[in-house]
Amino acid sequence: MATDKPFDRNALEQLINKRFFYAPAFGIYGGVAGLYDYGPTGCALQANILALWRNHFVLEEEMLELDTTIMTPHDVLKTSGHVDKFADWMCKDLKNGEIFRADHLVEAVLEARLQGDKDARFAQGHVIEKEVDKDDTKEPVAKKTNKKKVRVVAVALDAEVKQEYEEILAKIDNYTGPELGAIMHKYTIKSPETGNDLSEPEEFNLMFQSSIGPTGQLKGYLRPETAQGQFLNFKKLLEFNNDKMPFASASIGRSFRNEISPRSGLLRVRYVSIAFNTCIPNELVICLTILFAHSFASHSNSEFTMAEIEHFVDPLNKDHVRFDDVKDVVLNLLPASVQQAGKTDITPMTIDEAVAKGIVDNKTLGYFLARIYLFLTKLGIKKDRLRFRQHMPNEMAHYACDCWDAEIQSSYVRRRFLLICRDFFFASLGWIECVGCADRSAYDLTVHSNRTKEKLVVREQLPEPKVVERWQLEINKKVFGPKYKKQAKVLEEQLLAFSEQDLERHARELEQNDKFVVTVDGEQVEITRNEVTVQKVTVTEHGNEYALLFVCNLSYNLAHHPISPCCAVREYTPNVIEPSFGIGRILYSLIEHVWWAREDDENRNVLSFPAIVAPFKCALLPLSGHTSFVPIVRDLSYKLRRLNISSRTDDSKAAIGRRYSRNDELGIPFALTIDFQTVQDGTVTLRERDTTKQIRQSVEVVLQLLRDLSDETITWTSVLEKYPLFVAQEVDEQ
Repeated sequence: MATDKPFDRNALEQLINKRFFYAPAFGIYGGVAGLYDYGPTGCALQANILALWRNHFVLEEEMLELDTTIMTPHDVLKTSGHVDKFADWMCKDLKNGEIFRADHLVEAVLEARLQGDKDARFAQGHVIEKEVDKDDTKEPVAKKTNKKKVRVVAVALDAEVKQEYEEILAKIDNYTGPELGAIMHKYTIKSPETGNDLSEPEEFNLMFQSSIGPTGQLKGYLRPETAQGQFLNFKKLLEFNNDKMPFASASIGRSFRNEISPRSGLLRVRYVSIAFNTCIPNELVICLTILFAHSFASHSNSEFTMAEIEHFVDPLNKDHVRFDDVKDVVLNLLPASVQQAGKTDITPMTIDEAVAKGIVDNKTLGYFLARIYLFLTKLGIKKDRLRFRQHMPNEMAHYACDCWDAEIQSSYVRRRFLLICRDFFFASLGWIECVGCADRSAYDLTVHSNRTKEKLVVREQLPEPKVVERWQLEINKKVFGPKYKKQAKVLEEQLLAFSEQDLERHARELEQNDKFVVTVDGEQVEITRNEVTVQKVTVTEHGNEYALLFVCNLSYNLAHHPISPCCAVREYTPNVIEPSFGIGRILYSLIEHVWWAREDDENRNVLSFPAIVAPFKCALLPLSGHTSFVPIVRDLSYKLRRLNISSRTDDSKAAIGRRYSRNDELGIPFALTIDFQTVQDGTVTLRERDTTKQIRQSVEVVLQLLRDLSDETITWTSVLEKYPLFVAQEVDEQ
């Protein structure tokens, strides 16, 4: 099934549209970019992906599934930090107002310049001249380009500049807005279509604002994630679980993000690059790259299906009872330290070794990374095109203390340009974030508890005192109150809600810089050593003498939960490990990974979905429209339904070979052919999609085989070992 031929995006798009996996929404009205409808095949595929997800995670891990509301009040998302911090950096053309996502713009330009350098070195400095007839140029390079002829010169980059570009690209996700602005100034990055100057990068909030109720006075948002509904139900979930820890909740549902990103099918991709078969100047490469990228950019109204898990765990014990089950799973890892060094080298490593070396923070996080890998590969994602990339500090979500993305390599754009040379192709290979796995520490439960005064804690019996070390933040109120005045209360609540990881990080910053920065209501505030102290202290948690109540740090405990004699109980706020799955991205990446064409005919497309997720498990193909086949097809269809085997009947007048090909394009793994021999002796042929090999057995035998093959309890190889191949022609009608 492997092929060395270049990836043909257009052919895949035609197949997806032809077999109605998904298509642009509102098509007869011209469509709305970024919005898609799933067809019958896409719906079935998504349903099967979600069913496998439920089996793999919810049932296997005994998770507690929720279905929470899409509308979320402003106060909830203000408390969670999404109102102030859930944003991307955007910049715009200062003259015409066109908008770009800053990191994507920088990335595309530098990638294009590096490609231009590569082409220039290949040409060994030779000057190549081409003439372009403006009448033939259907997609102009820029609005100001009116010249009829273009002189093309390829020039290599200075070695030092080239290295700088490569290091910037390796760390592109780690830059702040001001840092992106500095890069744009240093390397003279302009608006690609007009050449105009660009604004400094500004934050653009990604949430859809709305209002709740007929008066419109209750401000709200369409949820950007399903997680908040799970956190707010923590108390009920803990009670439902008989107060036992650890445990996990799970939720599947729609989320909404108003993004500035390339619109490329179901993907919101991380980067674009451009490759050419001839040498052209760097400036033109940039224009071509960004002109196309920008045609897919602007405000992309994204709604998508998410499947999220919130695993609640004791912050003092992040081991996992089933870690040994996955410790030997090998993952392709790209740690933050490698990226910060300006490299993208992947290191294959067992998850046991990664945890032991401290690359992955703890066993629970490592356990879920391994389980994510097993889920994606079971779907059909290719192992050599799957990696786990650790977030760098500046790209970390505001709620996370560590985060890894499962990224799938995909080709997402392939387009012909009618510019200068008729043989240009826009090709892109990108690593697509499809699953994020974050250690959210105790952030969410803590901030919601602070805001509502509702204790979101776990109570644990203590047989004897425990001596533990914790980070402690103390506020110098004599300085703090007078300096921050009305802002002091909000700022104090945020400081006292810091997790252990936050406090440890800020302690290092105070040691190195005598200050650290926090964001309050969208404003950055510098906290100095004179205003707070952060240090590690030893605490004895007494059992029978009293309960030590703590949430994240000692200051909050002493201020809000005085110690008093009581039973042997410890109260704590659990940390959260969160795997978050983008189902649309996974679905598209899966289609690409399983797509191929038969060697004898490149027009015969095949989608080799594993049987467990294939949209339909079996095709019913009567050899012709003969009336004797009708009751047999009806009976087989009924029996397949009773066995929960989805099927699709193709009784069209097309030749049987053409119908086989049609169902191969739908990814249907098996086909039952009903012919005149079936009428005589009750046998049918069973064909497998990838090998095209067939066996012929009785209906009862074939149905049992189909059930086992669909459940993946047996393989087609084992079937061929047991039953002879069928190669004879069907019996003709007498």
